Amino acid sequence: MSEPTTTVEAPRRRLFLERVPWRAIILIGLSAVLLLGIVLGTASTLQEGRFTGANWSRLIVGGVTRGSVYAIIAVGYTLVYGILFLINFAHGEVFMAGAFSTLFVARALDEAGTLNSSPILSIGILFASSMLISMVVAIVLERVAYRPLRGSPRLILLITAIGASLFLQNSFRGFFGASSTAYPRIEILAGEMSILGVAIARKQLIVIVGALVLMVGLYLFIERSKTGRAMRAVGEDKEIAALMGIDVDRVIVTTFAVGGLLAGAAGILFVFVFNQVNYFMGFVPGIKAFTAAVLGGIGNVLGAGIGGIALGVLESVGPRLILTGAHVPSPDQLQPVVAFGVLVLVLLFRPGGLLGAEEEKRA
Repeated sequence: MSEPTTTVEAPRRRLFLERVPWRAIILIGLSAVLLLGIVLGTASTLQEGRFTGANWSRLIVGGVTRGSVYAIIAVGYTLVYGILFLINFAHGEVFMAGAFSTLFVARALDEAGTLNSSPILSIGILFASSMLISMVVAIVLERVAYRPLRGSPRLILLITAIGASLFLQNSFRGFFGASSTAYPRIEILAGEMSILGVAIARKQLIVIVGALVLMVGLYLFIERSKTGRAMRAVGEDKEIAALMGIDVDRVIVTTFAVGGLLAGAAGILFVFVFNQVNYFMGFVPGIKAFTAAVLGGIGNVLGAGIGGIALGVLESVGPRLILTGAHVPSPDQLQPVVAFGVLVLVLLFRPGGLLGAEEEKRA
């Protein structure tokens, strides 16, 4: 009598196991563990009182400064993705090319005595040089590497982008060497000042203000200009935009050019903070900027800006706040763990990002 019951119960048990939302349960459990670890680590750090208010303010200002650079680079990722649905992994090298090439302009200005005798003019020349070089590199990438493959599957374009990134890295390494090189010192950037009782270095203030100006300028360009409206139309539907008389190829080139200009500006802002360049300098900031773009919502310009600032602050404050109380040695060495941990969590819980749409809704 018990054999039929066993035979019926087995399929029911399998059906029940199939209906259990295992993914949701795992994600909820993971969230609970992470939240508990963050709360306990933060509480322990604050209770020990190792850091003063001035220390925290410096960490936050440093995070905002770093995040401002991430935000400008991330906008380049998100502009290209919004039109071509392409993750341009060579964008970090576009950023590197402008900053590295402008090193020679900075040296020439320093040797001529102009760099510190006319610092405002010199900084303007550095920005113009870096932005122009990065723009040219971005346009050449689009024309040579991406346009011939525009109708290909995304995986082919992704592999091409990675190949272009490696090509640019090793080209600069072959021409200029593998060691890091310092920029000439710009005296006007030295020192610090106090704003609302918060100490901030001049170079940090310039980076934050410069990034804000660039973001506002880009927003106005996209929202108010004819070219910006054309970019948004092409991002919505290339075929319909072409039927309305929009030159799609021209808009795509313009998008790469704008992304290159922003990457070049970010390169000089980066140099203001770290004061050195090398052939590999675009890789890590590029990956983190991509993380910022995903965090804010890939394809969303405002989201890229917010994601960059948020990631910079998380990187700067997170390890000290959470790991110091757990007595982890050298918590600052774990900043990349925070960045890529954020990427994993965003992809798990909200793949569309904070302000982005889900992929299936955009397709």
